[in-house]
Amino acid sequence: IEVGSLMALVGPNGAGKSTLIKTILKFLKQITGEIKINAKTLAYVPQRNSVDWDFPTTLFDVVEMGCYGRVGLFKRVNKKDRQISELSGGQQQRAFIARALVQEADIYLMDEPFQGVDSTTEKSIVEILKQLKAEGKTIIVVHHDLQTVPAYFESVALINKAVIVSGKVSEVFTSENIDVTYRKI
Repeated sequence: IEVGSLMALVGPNGAGKSTLIKTILKFLKQITGEIKINAKTLAYVPQRNSVDWDFPTTLFDVVEMGCYGRVGLFKRVNKKDRQISELSGGQQQRAFIARALVQEADIYLMDEPFQGVDSTTEKSIVEILKQLKAEGKTIIVVHHDLQTVPAYFESVALINKAVIVSGKVSEVFTSENIDVTYRKI
């Protein structure tokens, strides 16, 4: 994955997209292969369904977690409380994206960041991702909407238990490669 790229990880459910992200982050032990990261900081947006929304924390606390690397663990910033479980699905998703953004990371790993958001919010998130790319940041996004891949991303990796193909959307995001990835042929 090139530095400063905006890449989609696309494939069927169970293909290993989230596992790949978690392995890059060292949340899961790597079994084979090699992962080399040429970056100092990584930020992560988890899948909405992997978060315990009843955990007693506020919106502010979630976003503040992203600041610890810059301001230190025991320094606090101004606070406004709102229980995270009281937020809509889209608001919850935006909270975790905000947490990632305040980290000012070199690489952003996002596991389905558009899940649960409306189309206006989705477009706003895409604009933020494109701005991060323009700043030289690398963004890797698990994505399921095949129709929006060409509009949102410059590169794509089609995955189904292994990388089927990876490269520029204009070159590798073809019907044939999609069919192979989703085992339609």
